[in-house]
Amino acid sequence: MRFDRWPTGAKLLLILSAALLPLGLALAWAARDSLQEANAANRQAAEQQGRAAAKAIESLIARNALALRIAANGAFRDGGGGGLCEAASRSLALTPAIANRFVIRDANGRVLCSAGGFEPRRNDMLVAPGDIRLWVSPEDQAVNYRVGVIGGMATGDLRPAELRAGVRDVVGDVRAVAISDGAAELPVLGPVSATPADRHELERTHAIGNNQLSVRTVSDVRRTTFFDQMALYLPLLMWVVAALLSWQLVKRLLIVPLGRLKRAVIDYRPGDQQLVIPERLGPAAEISELGQAFERAVERIEQSERQMAEAFEGQRRLVREVHHRVKNNLQVVASLLNIHGRSAETPEARAAYAAIGRRVDALSVVHRNHFAEVEENRGIALRALLVELAATLRASAPEEARSMTIQLDVDSLHTTQDAAVATAFFVTEVVEYAMLRAPGDSIEIDLRRVGELSARLTIASAMLVGDGDESDKERQQFGRVIGGLARQLRSPLDEKLGRLSVDVPVFPD
Repeated sequence: MRFDRWPTGAKLLLILSAALLPLGLALAWAARDSLQEANAANRQAAEQQGRAAAKAIESLIARNALALRIAANGAFRDGGGGGLCEAASRSLALTPAIANRFVIRDANGRVLCSAGGFEPRRNDMLVAPGDIRLWVSPEDQAVNYRVGVIGGMATGDLRPAELRAGVRDVVGDVRAVAISDGAAELPVLGPVSATPADRHELERTHAIGNNQLSVRTVSDVRRTTFFDQMALYLPLLMWVVAALLSWQLVKRLLIVPLGRLKRAVIDYRPGDQQLVIPERLGPAAEISELGQAFERAVERIEQSERQMAEAFEGQRRLVREVHHRVKNNLQVVASLLNIHGRSAETPEARAAYAAIGRRVDALSVVHRNHFAEVEENRGIALRALLVELAATLRASAPEEARSMTIQLDVDSLHTTQDAAVATAFFVTEVVEYAMLRAPGDSIEIDLRRVGELSARLTIASAMLVGDGDESDKERQQFGRVIGGLARQLRSPLDEKLGRLSVDVPVFPD
């Protein structure tokens, strides 16, 4: 089956996920809905408590205002004069739970009488019959209400204790209540203790008395408890436990055996020792099969490397033989030129044979050093090349130039075969021109690194100082040859008094 070929870790993860995911999702969904419903119910209950407290205050004010209006109307209708307050007080005394503090004014706001020790406030507010005005009196620390009656007005008040009793009769879970008219606020009920840790405050404002007053309430809302949160996070806890359990299983079945196998592969050094796979790789069959696959792969790689090493050695011997034969052929050509040069009848022919032989020798020197470069794979060593080339040039110099000295000051640098051939021919052309024109003068050859990938080759000789004769064909031919060699080196030819310089590409240090 395809499932049997899956990795052990994937099998465990799939099985645990399939077994626990539906249960975890169902529990998490149910816990979340329960918590949301409980929180919504708690918030709704707190808001209902606040609305009930506001309605209780509004009802208390309305009852007192209505009782005062009825009492004042009866007093104006029956008595009048100085007996107004006594008549109104008798009427109010018949109504239970009604405040008996008031002031009666005429229609112009003039105080006619007062009862209950209530001092007149806000004489400038006139209220028409049947109308009512409400406000908070900071001086009295009370809520004042003024009603209009036929013949005048009556003003009463409700103290915080009365308002608090009216609220307590209706609700008991409101922590704070305050009444405000927009300009002043009267605390009715204040918090007596800090909010419990399992609750938080919900503040709401309710308008009463046709928006003349507002009641601000603060209610307690029950918080989600630790056990409620645990019920919500129980599916997550199940996932964590399942993950830890699966990790332990995967670690024992896969991670630890793979770590042993990895260390064995890291410790393996090709050619030095064999790959040693640990015997105990855990109960997982896949790990044991992997170790055996490593052993087979390493064995095939070692066999392939042995075959490649044998093929490379054969190729190396073949290349060495080819270079050796080319070098020998160049030496044979140089020897033939030397033999024919000695048997030449005219000095011009002997000089031509010698010139050609020197160039063949230069090419032979480059080829011999190139063979060394192939052996060491570092590039052609310019110091060894120039030293050997200088010795060859002195050995092949004409009789009159045998005393010429060639001074070398060369850095240890390496370059490619193409650059070495052009450099060797450049040195050969310049040295030959100097030794034929001025056999007794010395020649200085200097090679210095001037950059990471370039070096400056400078050849100095008194013969390189031109005499200004433009008709000198040998000088013209010499200039064309060294100019071509400089272009082959991709370098400008720097001609100064007695000096010729070109840039030679070299390998970095």
